[in-house]
Amino acid sequence: MLSLQDVEDAAAIVYAAMPPTPQYAWPLLAKRTGCEVWVKHENHTPIGAFKVRGGLVYMARLKGDQPAVAGVISATRGNHGQSIALAAARTGIAATIVVPKGNSVEKNAAMRAFGAELVEAGHDFDAARETAMRLASERGLSMVPSFHRDLVCGVATYALELFQAAPALDTVYVPIGLGSGICGVIAMRDALSPTTKVVGVVSTEAPAYALSFAAGKVVPTNSADTMADGMAVRGPDAEALSAILKGADRIVQVSDNEVMAAMRAYYEDTHQLTEGAGAASLAALMQERARMAGKRVGLVLSGGNIDRPLYLRALSET
Repeated sequence: MLSLQDVEDAAAIVYAAMPPTPQYAWPLLAKRTGCEVWVKHENHTPIGAFKVRGGLVYMARLKGDQPAVAGVISATRGNHGQSIALAAARTGIAATIVVPKGNSVEKNAAMRAFGAELVEAGHDFDAARETAMRLASERGLSMVPSFHRDLVCGVATYALELFQAAPALDTVYVPIGLGSGICGVIAMRDALSPTTKVVGVVSTEAPAYALSFAAGKVVPTNSADTMADGMAVRGPDAEALSAILKGADRIVQVSDNEVMAAMRAYYEDTHQLTEGAGAASLAALMQERARMAGKRVGLVLSGGNIDRPLYLRALSET
């Protein structure tokens, strides 16, 4: 899907807005999991999540291709929307973001703070996306998809940083929403660290990509009811699935309880705040602790945007 040069070109756009994020080997996580653990800290971006990279690249190229674009619209559970809102503001383009009803209060506030008009519609992400597509037609707006080559090219820059900065990794665990993150990791693994295994992580309550990976074709689900909203997707993207089928070793399913345990582990061992999807990679490693004993492992901490009541609940449970 992407060459090393493609991603290096995207990095020039990303680094005009933010510096590279760090990757650290945390000793307490190593003790907990029985292996050397390198965490890629995408919770350290201007929106607290990896998605900002894709938004910056997508909007910069859209502005170059369509300088007179009237405005953009997209659907999100939060981090994609924040990335588009921030990048749209930087390029002088108006952004409308559609979120499902009952979406994260704090993510909604952040999107508004970046200058986006927020529309609440539908019961989940897929329903919100249908509303966004309808409004795009009615208002003459450019629809920003949640999976697109330019988005993948942007988010792949974190994988470029990880593989260049960390020692050779046996395995990298990556959470899957619609798939831009794992596709970017696969592309950079192929270019820079071909022996590294890439493992996707999904919620047991939103298993569409795991079911699709097992079947070798898109298998949608009827619900995606998980506290890890960054993984709450019912309908896999066919292009993303194709890349995952070719490049991923396996997909691990983690429960909400396992995710919350990983959130507590991150807090205790690193004092990092994580959202559900952000902690999912660690949850998968903890599930596969015996399998990964003694190996060098990369974890993508994809974001730290979580409402305070939900985070307090995760910390208080044992």
